[in-house]
Amino acid sequence: MFKKYDIIVVGAGHAGCEAAAAAANMGSKVLLVTMNMQTIAQMSCNPAMGGIAKGQIIREIDALGGYSGIVSDESMIQFRMLNRSKGPAMWSPRTQNDRMLFSQKWREMLEQTPNLEFYQDMVKGLLVKDGFCIGVATGMGHEIEAGAVVLTNGTFLNGVIHIGEKKFGGGRVAEKAVSGITEQLVDLGFESSRLKTGTPPRIDGRSLDYSKMEEQRGDEEIPGFSFLDTQKPSAKNQRSCWITYTNEEVHDILKTGFNRSPMYQGRIQGVGPRYCPSIEDKINRFSERDRHQLFVEPEGWNTVEIYVNGFSTSLPEEVQYEALRLVPGFENCRFFRPGYAIEYDYFPPTQLMYSLETKNLQNLFFAGQINGTTGYEEAACQGLMAGVNAHLKINNQDTFILKRSEAYIGVLIDDLISKGTEEPYRMFTSRAEFRTLLRQDNADLRLTGLSHKIGLASHERMEKTVSKQRGVNKIKEILTEVSVEPSEINQWLNTINETPLSQKQKTGQLLLRPGVDLKGLVYTVEKLKDQIGSFEEELLMQAEIQLKYDVYIEKEKELVQRMSQLENLMIPDTFNYENLSALSNEAKQKFKRIRPQTLGQASRISGVNPSDIQILMVYMGR
Repeated sequence: MFKKYDIIVVGAGHAGCEAAAAAANMGSKVLLVTMNMQTIAQMSCNPAMGGIAKGQIIREIDALGGYSGIVSDESMIQFRMLNRSKGPAMWSPRTQNDRMLFSQKWREMLEQTPNLEFYQDMVKGLLVKDGFCIGVATGMGHEIEAGAVVLTNGTFLNGVIHIGEKKFGGGRVAEKAVSGITEQLVDLGFESSRLKTGTPPRIDGRSLDYSKMEEQRGDEEIPGFSFLDTQKPSAKNQRSCWITYTNEEVHDILKTGFNRSPMYQGRIQGVGPRYCPSIEDKINRFSERDRHQLFVEPEGWNTVEIYVNGFSTSLPEEVQYEALRLVPGFENCRFFRPGYAIEYDYFPPTQLMYSLETKNLQNLFFAGQINGTTGYEEAACQGLMAGVNAHLKINNQDTFILKRSEAYIGVLIDDLISKGTEEPYRMFTSRAEFRTLLRQDNADLRLTGLSHKIGLASHERMEKTVSKQRGVNKIKEILTEVSVEPSEINQWLNTINETPLSQKQKTGQLLLRPGVDLKGLVYTVEKLKDQIGSFEEELLMQAEIQLKYDVYIEKEKELVQRMSQLENLMIPDTFNYENLSALSNEAKQKFKRIRPQTLGQASRISGVNPSDIQILMVYMGR
């Protein structure tokens, strides 16, 4: 019934969809196996993409040739660029999305992808031979062979859902969990553990009083995520979100359910996300606060369903209900469904190589929550990288690895495999030491060329990137050549509270002033308006950022250059750390368990001291 595939992807969440699309677009014959064809790329939690650091990841996925940016743009109902008051390194795009349209767009794009086939079934085990993963065994009794397998099981591995004292198996509400895979992998020498995540109640929007809430509109400019031309709503057409707050009465009601909370009663063993705590956890940890912010988010264009962001909970249903009805605007709220917590298996990611291939079993790749991450964006980028590297591995090509200095994706993967995680890992801008280089605006300039070389990013993307770079260079050249007289500019400088010029100055030099922006310069200086006024806004913004922050960008590049010396020193996989008697015992244990591939990676392992790295460097030098 089944031919042998190049790659089988297990699971059709955000990681699985990106993995399948990437491998297929590179030329592999791919089978995407999912338990339910109707829930492909479902947004299991909040109906939004991007945000702080996560928006940078979606831009990177798009620059590499992934689909998440396109789908997010074409299903958005609101766009906001977060952190606009800070420097460009912190700007983070975010979309509010139509949940059903998002899933529909993903499925349409996957069905239009050559080399990609689908099958609806549960994968209950792996086919293993001589240390290689060679396929999967399904619940319907099929054994399907492949050159490589990518596991993206999300929260389905032995998933257990908790609502108060109720507890039942499931990988998502109304969907059954998967058993068998964890047990088989543990028998094969893998280490597994448990994590927890949760989701808030869904509310009937017709029962809310928005007059008691603060309206949060979308931006007037909508650049979106994708560097390609996508269909996006107009600024006037966006749907608003709303903000309201809990209060002490709400907290008092919630506390009455603590004695039946699965979290506080010890029925949940898995660790939850530190940066997205449940409402009961927030009340407990931040007891000095008398209120917590709630974001009231519509689920789509044509639905009344509302997502209550900030009210994730596993308390009993009646406690959730009574507490929410004390929130301003929610006095008459009606539930579509209660919030719940879900506990699931994951595999500590120190068991992976940079390619996301497992160390214990060749040609088996992990991506997404199976690696201990949380969030659609973190899952999607892992899926893309696993799909790419699975294709490269079976075609005997070098792995595709992004460095920490090249992408947030590189930071995420390096953090996972070097440090591991004992709680759901979430990306933040603070995790990236080179975030001035890793901005959302230049993801295409950083990554599209690399992806095009390996056969993923299309010629269209590459041509757009080359054209963009050419245009930016031209704008910068003009700005460094065109001078402006005091009489041409001083009136405008006075209006923006900038010191007037006393002599002629190059416009590029003038742009370095904090209060001067390129838009204003172009509008004010006729020579600039004539020469660069017709350039696209994206190019003007990119040129402005590169000129304004040139000193900081160059400093970071110098730091990258110095640190690259360690990254280029490879450690053989067979290296015997026991030969180094001067190494601390903790360093030996960590090195033997994680088996770092470079001195740079070794230096980032938790518990390893600089002296351990110096000893390793001296020994390798000998």
